[in-house]
Amino acid sequence: MNAEYDLFVIGAGMAGTTAANRCASQGWKVGIVDTLPYGGTCALRGCDPKKILRRGAEIIDDARLMHGKGVNQNGLTLDWPALMRHKHGFTDDIPGAMESTLKRNGVSTFHGDARFVSRHHVDINGEQHSAARFLIATGARPRPLEFSGQELLVDSTEFLNLEALPRRIVFVGGGFVSFELAHIAARAGVECVIIDHGTKPLRAFDPDLVDLLVRRSEQAGIRVHHSTSVSAVTHTSTGFHVAIERDRATSNIDADLVVHGAGRVPNFDGLDLEAADIAHGPQGIDVFGHLQSRSNPYVYAAGDAAGTPGERLTPVAVVEGKVAASNMLKGIETVPDYAGVPSTVFTIPELNRVGMLEQEAARDGREISVRYHDTSGWYSNYRIGETTAATKVIVDPATDLILGAHLLGPGYSEVINTFGLAIKLGLTTRQLKSVTATYPSVGSDLGSMF
Repeated sequence: MNAEYDLFVIGAGMAGTTAANRCASQGWKVGIVDTLPYGGTCALRGCDPKKILRRGAEIIDDARLMHGKGVNQNGLTLDWPALMRHKHGFTDDIPGAMESTLKRNGVSTFHGDARFVSRHHVDINGEQHSAARFLIATGARPRPLEFSGQELLVDSTEFLNLEALPRRIVFVGGGFVSFELAHIAARAGVECVIIDHGTKPLRAFDPDLVDLLVRRSEQAGIRVHHSTSVSAVTHTSTGFHVAIERDRATSNIDADLVVHGAGRVPNFDGLDLEAADIAHGPQGIDVFGHLQSRSNPYVYAAGDAAGTPGERLTPVAVVEGKVAASNMLKGIETVPDYAGVPSTVFTIPELNRVGMLEQEAARDGREISVRYHDTSGWYSNYRIGETTAATKVIVDPATDLILGAHLLGPGYSEVINTFGLAIKLGLTTRQLKSVTATYPSVGSDLGSMF
């Protein structure tokens, strides 16, 4: 068709900007739009600012672990406003820098609300633009909650921009967001409570290691309520009442702030996907494995907006953005490779996973060998005073291949990458053990984890 653009991207996060830059570099006329500042959740409202704030919490925790072992922690405090300024020193420049790069590569940039009006037309602030193809990469938003007063909660974006921390915070939900933010706030002296509807939080991770992390969280001053639901949140003269229910018994928790950490859903607000015949569901846009819409062949999707089997992680969004761009440019149907992608809960210490859980491998009918180690007494953890650390590696004894790796401990978010590489490339435990690592380092522990 005779369109204004070869490709129009909706969403200027990592998936969208990756695809826009790649297609523009091949001579395509590309447009991109976002309601929010360019950069996406990870760089501006998630992974990156969260881990900068976590650094302050790490220092506090490290000092406490070494108290009586040569470090005097008395008087050591977390200066939240200064830490927040440090965070802004990174995040504030990202939108402008990202938009400048797009423009330099020839991409036309827009700001505002996008809405489909046909298969090939999108309306932005009352002005229509036509494109031969669209890529939807609009990310995710906090999922709607169903109790009275849910509008009183703040989300992770608002938490990561707090000018000051309150004395008492309740986190609703037992996932990544609640645990990561609670571990930061608790090290700043905040009374933190996590309300988890299920019997065990962080259900995507190894349950034995989750149990250890929950105990470590409680040692840090975080109370975790299991099998508990929130029935209402109400204003009080001093903050909020959070009404909770467990085993048909009700009670209240007082809080100064209540944070939504109960999961996210694809963000299609205002897009009017039906106007462009774009089928979608709770998991995202209904796409083939190669990321093309099943109902509208002119549309592709990537990242949290796409209903793919990939984890909802920034590196996966980048991969999908690259694959979608390549498929559109070349007219091919490459499927992204999701093997060996690790995920981490950046608590203190961090919880990691790559590959299969023990129960998943068992359900798959595989013969497995489970290699579990309590690593709290290993040199790398003794050195820093950490008393909670463990690893579990799932191995196929017939092939010596690693099916899954699960690590809880300081610095293990780096080690999990090696396990991811091993799964992706089909390396055996014998091959990994044959590597001579620099010593003493956390990475040198890897050969003893099998």
